[in-house]
This record gives sequence, C-alpha cells and structure tokens, in this order.
Amino acid sequence: MSDRCHVTITVADAATLMGGRWQSAGTIGRDRICWAAMNTTLDDNARCPCGTGLTFVECCGPILRGERRAPTAEALMRSRFAAFAVGDRNHLLRSWHPDTRPGDVELDDGMRWLRLDVESVSGGGPFDTTGTVEFTAFYRADGRRGQLHELSTFSRFDGAWVYVDGAVE
Repeated sequence: MSDRCHVTITVADAATLMGGRWQSAGTIGRDRICWAAMNTTLDDNARCPCGTGLTFVECCGPILRGERRAPTAEALMRSRFAAFAVGDRNHLLRSWHPDTRPGDVELDDGMRWLRLDVESVSGGGPFDTTGTVEFTAFYRADGRRGQLHELSTFSRFDGAWVYVDGAVE
C-alpha cells in the first residue's frame, strides 16, 4: 500500500459502486485503489468545506460526528464531501448503503478537496425515499488541479439518508 494511502478498496468494488466509470486518484498494485482526502481536523468555527458558507459546527460537523442525521440527500452529499476534505473515513463508511459499501475507504493525504458545486438535486427531501445530487468537486493533487463530476444516488436506510452509488464523468 502507498505511504500516502491509509485504506484501500478494490478496483472491482469501485467500478461497481461508480457504474464502471470510476478513475482512481492512484492505483495500488493491480487491483486496489487509493481514494483521496486530506487527513486533517477542522475547527468548529471554520467555514465548512462543503461550500454552504456556514461554519463547520453549523453545517456538516455534527453530521460527521454522528450527533445528528443529514435531513436531505443534498445535506448528506455535502457532509460526504466535507468528510473527504477533512479525512473522516468513518463518516464515509457509515453514510454508505450497506449493499454497496466497500470494506474500507482509502484516503490520500496528498490530495486536497478545494470546492464543491452542487449543480442539481432531484428528490432527496424530508419526505422522499430516494434522491439524486449532481455535483462537481474540485481538487488539487501533485501540484495539479482537477475536477470530478458525479451524479450520486441516495436512499433512506433505517430512516437515514445513505449514499448508494454514483456515475462519475
């Protein structure tokens, strides 16, 4: 496993989870990939990385800490972006549907998630059972900027919103 990676999932799992269109931040051997995130902590009074303009404690912080549930699919997607940004792999796994959840998630300390743009939301409200969120996430890795465009699918599981899968372009 790479010294920049702490956890990996299989390429087959990632391809299944991402509709066969996933391209990893890095390949570990032939069949493992490294998912990227900054491994840091964030002060509660700092701006939330998800881009709402709220502080971390007003926005995604309590969701990442398990103090409250995401009220909508969009809020869960934003919390998952924040989890990648601060390196919270526990929230990523906890918020993943058990039918599609990998055994573990790889976080890459060398990748910084910079910005999240939510482009569209369908369903995913307080009274819905499913929803989709289309977004673009901007990052920096190895001195280069990049972006990831995804249409994510969410559903309710035991009353909570969970990430099911996503189609990455």
